[in-house]
This record gives sequence, C-alpha cells and structure tokens, in this order.
Amino acid sequence: MSAASELDHVGIVGHELDEMAAAFEAAGFHLTPLARHAGGRTGNRCAMFRDGGYLELMATVDGGTSATLARFLARHAGAHLLAFGVDDLAGAGARLERACDEVPAASWTERAVDDGDPAGRRARFGLIGPFDRPEGRVHLVHHETPEALWQDRFVRHPNHALALEEVVLTVPEPAVTAAWYSQLVGRAVVPDRAGGFALPLPRGRVRILGGDRAASARIAEISVRSNTGAACETLAICGTTIRLCRAA
Repeated sequence: MSAASELDHVGIVGHELDEMAAAFEAAGFHLTPLARHAGGRTGNRCAMFRDGGYLELMATVDGGTSATLARFLARHAGAHLLAFGVDDLAGAGARLERACDEVPAASWTERAVDDGDPAGRRARFGLIGPFDRPEGRVHLVHHETPEALWQDRFVRHPNHALALEEVVLTVPEPAVTAAWYSQLVGRAVVPDRAGGFALPLPRGRVRILGGDRAASARIAEISVRSNTGAACETLAICGTTIRLCRAA
C-alpha cells in the first residue's frame, strides 16, 4: 500500500547525546546502544516500542559537526523530525510524483544497530525525503529489516511504554499544513476536537493545531501509550513534551 500506515518515529535533537540518554533513562525509557551515522559525525540512541514506532535521540558525537543539527538547535533543542512508515516505498514515490511537481528520489541506507558490535545486525531502510517544513523535517520510511531494530531486548521499558501514539503539530495555518500532510501520506484529514485537524493512521495519528500556541511552527507534543501507571503523565525531557498515557 502506497499510503502511510503508521507513525514511524520522531527525532529529538540535542547538544550532548549522553546527557539526553541519561534524561530519557531516568524517565523510564530503555534505549538502544549508540549507533553512529553521517560518516561517524552524528549518533543516535532510540527508544523502540513493542507495538510500533520509536523515539530517536540525535546529536553530534566525538567532536563531529552537522550543519543540519546545528540549524535545528539554533531554533531549539527538542523534536525536529517526523517520519511516517510506508509498506510500499516505490508505490508511495509514484503516488507523490503524480500529485507533486518535485519529489526527492527514494534512497536506501543501512547502519549498524550497535556501534560496539560492527559485525552484528544491521538496519536497512529506504527513505523518501527530506521534506523541510517550518515545523520540522519530514520523511517517508520503509524498514527492510525491522527485526534488527525491534529486538525483544530493546522494547522492554521500566515505564512500560508500548507505542508511539500521537504527535501534535502547532502551526500558524492548520488548514494549509493539513492539506500538505494529507497529500504526503495519502490519507484524509478530519476535524480535530481542538479546532484544527487530525490525520488518523492505522497506527497512530497526527494532530495539526493552530491558535495561541502556534506563534512558531513546531512539533509540540508526543504521546506514547503505556500499559501501567497514571492515566496520563506529562514529561518534559530535553526540550520535548511527552505524554505517557495508559491504554484505555
């Protein structure tokens, strides 16, 4: 299917990866080992969720530089990247080419899952993007080796997090932004209870809101489904608002 099927991940950018990891681990998230990319200049650690999606913590490492991450951090530390999962990357590209004037070609990349075990499992995935938006950078992604990332040892969290459930975008023009996302993911938007729009997916959804909170466009809030604890707990971690909510 060429339409997006899920929220794949949100990328959270900071200055020091070790400090970010310590803050997320203190909040009960279990993280993957360090994995370097961009020629070793940047690295990530991820909170993988058993029922789908993940949070990717990103920063430069070992004295490396990244113009992209520096540009994000000049605005603020926190959530800057949003990726939607697709089952058929070629089909998604063809669908977008029929609807849009310019579409980045699909690309394939791979990396080690654990930088400390370069001969171990490797994650391979395809991307369409980036699409640089006022609220953040957006991709479509297809995982060719999901078993390499969603390993059982990675998806067990002390805070019982289960899934990436919802992302809230605040933007000055919700209708214009909603139309763009609808075209990108190949799914219809619907009115949101807060007065903007919602983009429901088979797994997860995006809410696109305006109003007083939308002085500047941004990824404003992330909701993660849990199976224990309070009905909903709001966490402020590394410039990011995360709601950890018990499944209904």
